[in-house]
Amino acid sequence: MMTEILKDPALWALIIFVIPLLLKFPIAVALGGSALFVSWHWSLGHQMISYNFYAGIAKFPLLAIPFFILAGVIMEKAGIAVRIINLIKELVGSVTGGLAIATVGVATFWGAVSGSGPATVAALGLILIPGMAAAGYDKAFSAAVVSVSSGLAIVIPPSIAFIVYGVVTETSVSALFAAGVFPGIVVALFLMLFVYFISKKHGYHGEPRGGREKLLKAFKESFWGLLTPVIILGGIYGGIFTPTEAAAVAVFYGLFVGVFVYRTITVRVMYEILVSSVISTAVVMIVVTCAGLFSWVGATVGLIDKAADLLLNLSGNPMVILLLINVILLLAGMVLDAISIYYVFLPILIPIMAHFGWDPIWFGVVMTVNLAIGQVTPPVAVNLYVGANISKLSMEDISKPAMPLVLASILALIVITLFPTISTFLPKAFNLY
Repeated sequence: MMTEILKDPALWALIIFVIPLLLKFPIAVALGGSALFVSWHWSLGHQMISYNFYAGIAKFPLLAIPFFILAGVIMEKAGIAVRIINLIKELVGSVTGGLAIATVGVATFWGAVSGSGPATVAALGLILIPGMAAAGYDKAFSAAVVSVSSGLAIVIPPSIAFIVYGVVTETSVSALFAAGVFPGIVVALFLMLFVYFISKKHGYHGEPRGGREKLLKAFKESFWGLLTPVIILGGIYGGIFTPTEAAAVAVFYGLFVGVFVYRTITVRVMYEILVSSVISTAVVMIVVTCAGLFSWVGATVGLIDKAADLLLNLSGNPMVILLLINVILLLAGMVLDAISIYYVFLPILIPIMAHFGWDPIWFGVVMTVNLAIGQVTPPVAVNLYVGANISKLSMEDISKPAMPLVLASILALIVITLFPTISTFLPKAFNLY
């Protein structure tokens, strides 16, 4: 019996995936290495590897990923983030916790531009963390607020995470984008509430307003940036263009604003933008291809079916299974990136969704909010790493003030899980599915 178990390719696919992870190998190496070894050793048809490698990224919706990455970098370099932050500062003034609450709002807004958590931390943290510290906020708390609230970037549309989920589950990306709006706002409201009480406890205040003239000036300077999500999301929901086309529109709009309106994008800056975008895109796409290979091998050797059967045999109660899935995803988010989790877990979860008749749009939102929390939960908390790097603090310094905000996000996740209408109302209103 033991001999048969040890000969099971599904077991070895899992072992060869987990061991490199424990040894801190890159996730793409762990996924790809496991898939390559199992397909070669058990003669699964290694001739199919090149085809699957290509097929993993040769999908039209995935074209939106490099475009949204490029658009996010362009918006940052164009100076849109700085102008929006200046407007928010003028709006909140010296209200208790105003700057911290505004930071959550800005991160939520910037999610409609960037679509990436770490990119949002990088774009906003350089300005907001020193700004909050100068206004009397604790620096570690400031970095934690920016890092945690930036996780909303993968929930608020347009979202790279939703694009990947839509591709894997063959679900409408437009419907997922619409479904993420209200849940993103729910998470933001919970974060704002917790931020307010923490700020009140410590006596954190912002800076006095500069007057009506300064407010109007800040609004005029940020006007073009404020139009960005209106153009992108309005075009998608209005049926003018697809999410992929919207990503290309965002690129050209950002270039227009940066070159002709703010005049901040020069030839040298454009070179930096392209280099940064290519590197970020390459990282995402290599994970997508290797994760796709692993999913193919997992399906071929029965790993996915066995894992799905194991979950279904634990309980026949859908709420128990849903709670268990949320816990598993939270734990997975501590060690894996969102894209890898989609490719590794979704093939297992799709038959479970079908078994219980769960709405894939709602489930996609629940899963994505879960993974957004994973971006700020150690040990692999990518948002906290970026925040720590920007603030010149240690992960331990930021992790402590981040924990109450993580709790706020988990409470929001529970609400979104228990009330599917929060996710499904908008896409149904737009007849997107």
